[in-house]
Amino acid sequence: MITKDMNIQDILKVDENLAGILIASGMHCLGCAMSHFENLEQACAVHGIDCDELCGRLNEYLENK
Repeated sequence: MITKDMNIQDILKVDENLAGILIASGMHCLGCAMSHFENLEQACAVHGIDCDELCGRLNEYLENK
């Protein structure tokens, strides 16, 4: 399960295909150094993305795969 307190690199370790959802949501910083330190909630705030909605989409993908 993906949570707001996970950093981007940890999310991609769960399933690298989640990168497509992150990129489509406007988070183009997957290789950025901050992706190792910021959690998903912080990254969403920086990019103006609704974190709850994004978490829902990530977890929906995992549930349906």
